Order: sequence, then C-alpha cells, then structure tokens
Amino acid sequence: MMTREQRIVETFVGLADTMVDDFDVIEFLHGLAQRCVELLDCTEAGLLLADASGMLRVMASSSERSEALDLLQSQNEEGPCFECFHSGEAVASENLRDDLERWPMFGPAALERGFCSVQALPMRVRGDTVGALNLFRAEPGAISDRDLPLGQGMADIAAVALLQERSVRESRGVVAQLQGALSSRVVIEQAKGVLAERAQIDLDAAFARLRSYARRNNRRLSDVAGELINGQLEPVALTDVAASGRSVASRRTGSL
Repeated sequence: MMTREQRIVETFVGLADTMVDDFDVIEFLHGLAQRCVELLDCTEAGLLLADASGMLRVMASSSERSEALDLLQSQNEEGPCFECFHSGEAVASENLRDDLERWPMFGPAALERGFCSVQALPMRVRGDTVGALNLFRAEPGAISDRDLPLGQGMADIAAVALLQERSVRESRGVVAQLQGALSSRVVIEQAKGVLAERAQIDLDAAFARLRSYARRNNRRLSDVAGELINGQLEPVALTDVAASGRSVASRRTGSL
C-alpha cells in the first residue's frame, strides 16, 4: 500500500501525462477529485469550471451521485465556489450552520446532504481564476494548515491539466480552450443518463461502466460517451465489461 507521500508524488507526476496527444482530461480530473478525498480531510470533492458566459459548471467530482453533483452545480448565485471564483481567493466555512444567512440556499442544501463544513480553492490560469475546487466535510472544522497548501496544489494541477489537453494546446484563446473541456463533460453527463435509464442502474454505476470500458479499450472517455449517445456503441457492450470484471474478481476470490 502506498504511503500518503507516495500518493502525493504520483498525483503530481501524473501531470506529465497531460502532454501526450491522447490525454483524457475528464478522466484525469475525475481521478484528481478522488485523490483529494484520499489525501485531504474531506468527504467529497468537486471541480467547477466557468464557461464562456461566466457560469460555473461541474467539471469533475469524486462522486457521480446526483445529490453531490446538484449541490456543486447549485453555486451560481451563492456559495463558497461562487465567492471563490469571483474573488479569486480561498473561501471557507468551518460550520455551515453558522453561515445560513450568508448562504441561505446553499447552506441548508449542504446540511441536508450531510455536509457540515466546506472549503473552496481557486483554479487559476495565467493570473485569471477559471474555476474552483470544492472540498466538503462531514464534520465541522477547517481543513488543516498542512493540507491546505496541498489542496491549492490540486486546484493548480487541475487548471494546468485543462490547458495542456490536446485541444487546449491549439492556438486559441483561454476561454475557447476551456469550452472544449466543458463540452466533453456535457457529453459524458448525457451518456450517463442514457446508460442509467437503459440498464436500470444509478448514475455512479453508469459512470463506472463508461470509465471501465474506456480504460480497457484505451479510449478517451468523452469519445466512448459520444458513441453511446449516437448509437455507435450499444449499452450491452458496457454491461459485458462490468460482467467480465465481476467474473475475474470471482475467479480470483475462489483461488484464495
């Protein structure tokens, strides 16, 4: 099992992969959000990116559960990410019950979902704030002084990864570059819904099947999602991937 320090190094080293032509930025950012939960004292993590109109959109989340995504997406009028994005500074609440007047919509929604404190950290590109990293905690209290610089480092990695992605390295403006990544996330959201409905599974399971298929076939997650929506890829192909994974796991368990 890797130590905390080894996991930190692996995360930062992974940024080098963003230089390759077939880099999958959505997959990378999803893994980054999951790594935040592993390394930092938080229950959920999510990355919000501003689109061309300045609207904050969910780019990646440590969980694909609808309640977590809805809470992230709700921060376009108030909330820590909204304030963080517009101020360019870190925003925190050690106890959301004390900040209900500050965030009358976001605060109760977060508490209802089991979150008691929150930290938002700015994602900066060339001096501009392009989004925010949101860290939710199930208990009151602040992110530790030791973890806060690491959290900001994660937000910085996310910003750099977005600009290193293949379409980002073309000679376009920053806003146009980031819009391509947002469009990929929209396609993945649509594919999750299609697969969840047809396979009668929840969104977390649908996303896991999409990721598994993309990884096994060395494909970009957004390309797999697009093929599913366009009918080029049948949902049964993703079911087979999940089934084969369970079969392998069963054989391994039986051999112990």
